[in-house]
Amino acid sequence: MPDLPASNRLRIGRYAEQSRIYLLTTNTLDREPVFKDFTLGRLVVSQFRAAQDQGCANSLAWVVMPDHFHWLIELQQGSLAGLMQRTKSLSTKAVNLSTGRGVSLWQRGFHDRALRREEDLVKVARYVVANPLRAGLVGRLGDYPLWDAIWV
Repeated sequence: MPDLPASNRLRIGRYAEQSRIYLLTTNTLDREPVFKDFTLGRLVVSQFRAAQDQGCANSLAWVVMPDHFHWLIELQQGSLAGLMQRTKSLSTKAVNLSTGRGVSLWQRGFHDRALRREEDLVKVARYVVANPLRAGLVGRLGDYPLWDAIWV
């Protein structure tokens, strides 16, 4: 296999299928903790909601951590790459507008994991929303403001 940058290696074998469940993850550029400011994190959340409102993806669970996000979705239309490009681009524009900065917000690429139907989706969703607890950011899940799941 050729020696490719990490963002290109993530694309090898990637296939997006409508109505399939995916766990998507991406990091901020240089893992900068941009979303320690919860107001900025809400700008990312608004992009998750916009994707659902536009019929691109059903959001099943998500968490915006200080330097990355996890988003459990059911893909409705388009591609994973298109969904993530749009989400990252629009959230970058919103954050830059809010802060007066004009820099890139996200690392290139993203990680995706397709879930099989027989996997326990609620278990994966709990894993997603429990990230702040495991990271020691809060003592109780309800204390962290940037998460949601349809099962909770």
